[in-house]
Amino acid sequence: MTTLKQGDKAPAFSGMDQDGKTHTLSDYAGKKLVVFFYPKASTPGCTAEACDLRDNFERFQANNYALLGVSPDSAGRQTKFKEKYNLPFPLLADESKSVIEAFGVWGPKKFMGKEYDGIYRTTFIINEGGIIDEVIEKVKTKEHAAQILK
Repeated sequence: MTTLKQGDKAPAFSGMDQDGKTHTLSDYAGKKLVVFFYPKASTPGCTAEACDLRDNFERFQANNYALLGVSPDSAGRQTKFKEKYNLPFPLLADESKSVIEAFGVWGPKKFMGKEYDGIYRTTFIINEGGIIDEVIEKVKTKEHAAQILK
């Protein structure tokens, strides 16, 4: 899976959200940043994860966290996902996989006996100085906020 670990400097990423706005690591200097990678917008697990983060958004804000979701979906699909579930944080449409690959969360997966390349559901918690404080590789989609805000 990912080669990035706690204590590493976060990649200096740049990606476009559902509205065409560019987000970079430096945009979040001075804030804690949760970057969560998910396989596909509007699928059951991804919806459960995003809605759990949405339902706890005020707690994240109160603790100086910004949230950023990333998947290889198109901007249009991200927009529909954000609007349908009233998600209060940006979703990067990383069709080129530049952010996904910078964080090392793309690679071989197995599902129902088939092998394919896909995204590893992984969350990175980055501190105010751009250093990775934690990598969550075993994401519990229905209680992900509790994993982060413990």
